[in-house]
Amino acid sequence: MTKVLLIDDEESIVRVLFISLKSDGYDVLTAYTGEDGIRLFQKETPDIVLTDIKMPGMNGIEVLKAVKESNPDAEVIVITGHGDMDSAIEALQHGASDFINKPIRDDILALSLQRAQEKLAVKRKLKEYTDDLENMVQIATEEIRRKSEFLNKLITSSHDGIVATAENGEIVIFNPAAEEIFGYSRIEVLRKKTLFDLYPPDIAEHFRRALSQERGPKPMNWQEVTIQRKDGISIPTGFSGTLLLEGELVIGTVGFFQDLREIKRLEENLIRSERLAAIGQTVAGLAHYIKNILSGLKGGTYTVNVGLDKQDMIKLKKGWDIIQQNVSRISTLVMELLTYSKDREPEYEKCSPNKIVEDVCALMEATANEHGIEFIRDLDHSIGEGMMDPNTLHRSLLNLVSNAIDACIFDLGSEKRWQISVKTSLKDNAILQCDVTDNGCGMSEETKKNIFSSFFSTKAGRGTGLGLLVSRKLVNEHGGDIVFTSEEGKGSTFTIRLPWKGSRA
Repeated sequence: MTKVLLIDDEESIVRVLFISLKSDGYDVLTAYTGEDGIRLFQKETPDIVLTDIKMPGMNGIEVLKAVKESNPDAEVIVITGHGDMDSAIEALQHGASDFINKPIRDDILALSLQRAQEKLAVKRKLKEYTDDLENMVQIATEEIRRKSEFLNKLITSSHDGIVATAENGEIVIFNPAAEEIFGYSRIEVLRKKTLFDLYPPDIAEHFRRALSQERGPKPMNWQEVTIQRKDGISIPTGFSGTLLLEGELVIGTVGFFQDLREIKRLEENLIRSERLAAIGQTVAGLAHYIKNILSGLKGGTYTVNVGLDKQDMIKLKKGWDIIQQNVSRISTLVMELLTYSKDREPEYEKCSPNKIVEDVCALMEATANEHGIEFIRDLDHSIGEGMMDPNTLHRSLLNLVSNAIDACIFDLGSEKRWQISVKTSLKDNAILQCDVTDNGCGMSEETKKNIFSSFFSTKAGRGTGLGLLVSRKLVNEHGGDIVFTSEEGKGSTFTIRLPWKGSRA
């Protein structure tokens, strides 16, 4: 309910207007002097004041001024005598919302009060909007302040050096990590140096061209660069950077520098540790294998001594054979270590792969026959001569055939008819393929995982554990590879594949 304060020194007018306003639903307060009216206004804070201009003591204009001073949002309607236009204009100049003439007509009063209420409603809505806007501005300001503090803390606490510049390259952000990397303090750099003073020449040139729009604003991807500190020390860093844009307008640059000194130190320690571990593993493998050879030599020496003491030529020959076998094992170990440790360029010459295969088979066939193993040759006789390193194929095949024979020999308790097949073929007229297949003991999953590991052997101390490793190294150096398939108890197939460019036979 709208509260209206009625001020008039004529009691009859006050009584009539009181009844009329009450009937229209207003909460009406009355006063007969300006002074009483102001006191009542300050106590009750009505929304609308209806006051007569001509009153003894404090007149209507003074009431209007006092009301507006106390509450500028209150609406004041002044009542003037007929023809008193000057007073009405003066009232409007002091903030009155309307004026009505005596005698007061109900319709005119109702219209004036309606306009006053509409103004009050607009003011209330405007105040709500203003309060809401102020609140929104306060919230936005607080959010901006919070984000600004967050970004400042983020930049300050970053372990990466952050350097931001204006569009002319002048440095405007230089965080503590950048101070540590470049050796300059913020005071020495901010607004006093440009990126062209600090960045490595190639990066500075990239940004110079980008800022002059000779090239598009392409970011610089992460790369390793060396920073020259103020004190002349070189600092390895990882760097990435880009232009800062506002729409299409370039407003500056930003660069991120990661100090790599600790990472480099850890990498060196890791490499050193891995090297030591590899050396330790190699030495352990060698020591174990040499220990087995020494045991064989001691056994052979003991047998020779017994043969000499007893003049037993059979024991003497047996001991000497053991010594020769172990000397051969030492020779093989040394040769394989030398091959494995040195990089070797293939020595290409014109040769026939099938002849090399035949030679390997001829060397190993007697051993195979001695153990009841059938040798099968499946050679593609259309393969002619070509340029390749014959030693690579010969040594690799010899090792694979030797392993195949051992796989058959170690197939204990089997009643199989052991077979080894050596096959040659040409794939797409560009790949020479040699397959060595046996139906021996095959390999377990664990053996397959470790088959190309150094010093790994399944030959119970008779092998060096380097044969397959050396073979793969030779084949890889020739631009080829070795692959295999195997099933435990059924056998294995090892395949050598080498690049081939030759003539058909």
